[in-house]
Amino acid sequence: MTTTSYSIEFMDLALQCANEAFLNNEVPVGAVVVKNGEVIGKGSNTVLKDNSIASHAEINAIIAASKFIKNYRLVGCDLYTTLEPCHMCAKAIVDARIKSLYFGAQEPKTGAVESIDTFLNRKDINHQVFFSGGHLKDECAELLKNFFKYRRD
Repeated sequence: MTTTSYSIEFMDLALQCANEAFLNNEVPVGAVVVKNGEVIGKGSNTVLKDNSIASHAEINAIIAASKFIKNYRLVGCDLYTTLEPCHMCAKAIVDARIKSLYFGAQEPKTGAVESIDTFLNRKDINHQVFFSGGHLKDECAELLKNFFKYRRD
């Protein structure tokens, strides 16, 4: 499978989106969709604001990108996210036909790519996604730790 190359610039932008979520008292996860080196969609968690379990950063970024290109299929696009996607987001990534996924911290409780499942490795899904994790993982994990510490205090 042909892949694009990882860019720290886009991972930094996803981290900025995660910081926006933190400032809005949402779990700090951020995501960006990139096509041909251009950001076409950004998202952060807005679950509380939207009163919707579906308002994960990845879903919000995919929706923004789809609206931008006026197509629900994001063929040739890359998704950068600060946290390993859950099953819902992994399925959305497949359905949107994302080419490559780059994520930061692993999610040991709900991560569907490497941690509790290897959903994207399944041979019976209708689209294969290249993925790579651990990008800026320390920064991504630290933001999450700080958020939950702040919430407990």
